Amino acid sequence: MTGTTPGTPSLLRVMNDRAALDLLLEHGPLSRTRIGRLTGLSKPTASQLLARLEAAGLVVATGTAGGRPGPNAQLYGVNPRAAHVAGLDVTPSGIVAAVADLTGEVIGSHELPYAEGAGAVDRVTRALGGAVKDAGLERSAVHRVVIATPGSFDPHTGALRYAEHLPGWHSPTLLEELAAALPMPVGYENDVNLAAVAEQRLGAARGHGDFVLLWNEEGLGAALVLGGRLHRGWTGGAGEVGFLPVPGHPLVRQVTRVNSGGYQALAGVEVVPGMAAALGIGMPPGAEAGTPVAAAVSLLARAAGHPEGANLRLLQQYATALATGLAALVAVLDPEIVVLSGAVTAAGGDVLRELVEAELADLAPSRPRLVSGTVRERPVLRGALESALAATRDEVFDTSRR
Repeated sequence: MTGTTPGTPSLLRVMNDRAALDLLLEHGPLSRTRIGRLTGLSKPTASQLLARLEAAGLVVATGTAGGRPGPNAQLYGVNPRAAHVAGLDVTPSGIVAAVADLTGEVIGSHELPYAEGAGAVDRVTRALGGAVKDAGLERSAVHRVVIATPGSFDPHTGALRYAEHLPGWHSPTLLEELAAALPMPVGYENDVNLAAVAEQRLGAARGHGDFVLLWNEEGLGAALVLGGRLHRGWTGGAGEVGFLPVPGHPLVRQVTRVNSGGYQALAGVEVVPGMAAALGIGMPPGAEAGTPVAAAVSLLARAAGHPEGANLRLLQQYATALATGLAALVAVLDPEIVVLSGAVTAAGGDVLRELVEAELADLAPSRPRLVSGTVRERPVLRGALESALAATRDEVFDTSRR
C-alpha cells in the first residue's frame, strides 16, 4: 500500500484485492460471478481483480463449476504453494510440529518426545525439520514459525516465566539462540492464548471480541481477549489463573516456587479423583495407571454419560470449583462469552458446562454465556498455525503489491 492515498483508485484496488483473497480463504474456490456478488463488484472488475491476483501468484485456476445451463464457470482459489508456515506446541513431554500451506491445510507433522540431555534449540530444530520433511519441503520454504509454550517469555527480559516445569527452556539467551538457529521469523506465544486464537478464528469464539477461554488439562489457565485482541499483561502473565487465590481454600504462598496456587489446588485436574473417591465412585478400569488428565477425563466422561446419584454430585462439586475461579475473572472483565476448552472440561460435556454456567450465574454479577470449545484437534497447535498464517498472509499480500 506504499504510495497510495485514501480514496485513490490504487487504494481501492488494493482493498478489493484483499477482500477477494479473504473470501477465497473463507469459502474456497469461487467463480468470477460469485466473487463479484460477494464483493459488490461488476463482473469485468472482478475479472481484472482475479487477473492481478493470479499474476502475483496468489490465486490459481482450480477447475470449473458444472451442474448449470451454459458453459461451465471457471473457479479460482488461493494458491496453497504461495507460502508455508509452521507451528510448534512445546509441552513438558515433548514437541509437536506441523506445517501448513497458505490455505491453512496441514501438509506435514512430526512428534518429538523429549530426550535426556537434548537442549531446547536442538529439540526445536529437529521437530521442525521432521515436519518440513513430512511436508515434502525444504526448511527455506517455511515463511514463519510460531512456537507455543506454557507460561510466557517476559517482553522486558526475554526469560520464560510461569513455566518452571518446562525442562531446558530457561536460558536467558534462549530466544537469541533460537533466532540464530532458524532462518525465518519466529514468534512465541503462551499455549492457552493460542488455543483462544484457534477458537476466535475457527471455533466457538468467531465473531466475539470480548471473551475468556478457560483451559483445563495438566493445569488451569485462561486467555483474555479484549476488543478483539489478546491481553497479555505487563510480563506476559495475564491469564495465569492457576495461581489465583480463591475463597474457601488455603492461601498458597510463593506460588511460582511451588508452581501452583489456590485455584489450581481447588479445581485442577488432580482434585477430580479425590472428589470421586469421597463420593464412593471407583476409578474406571485402567485409569489408575494413566496420567492425572486421563484419570480425570475417564471419571468425568463416565459421570456425564450417567448424570445421576453420585455421578451427578461429582459433576456438581467440580462445577462449583471451576465456577469459583471463573467468578473472579467475570467480575473483573465482564466478557461476552466464556469458552471452556481442554480435555478435562470437554469430558464433562454439556452437563458439566450447564452446571458451571448455573453456578457462575449465582457467583458473578454478570452472566456471560458459557460455550464449549469446538476446536478439538490440538487447539494449541492449530492456534500457532493460525497466528503464523495471519502474519504471513499480510506479508505475502503486501509483497505482491510492490
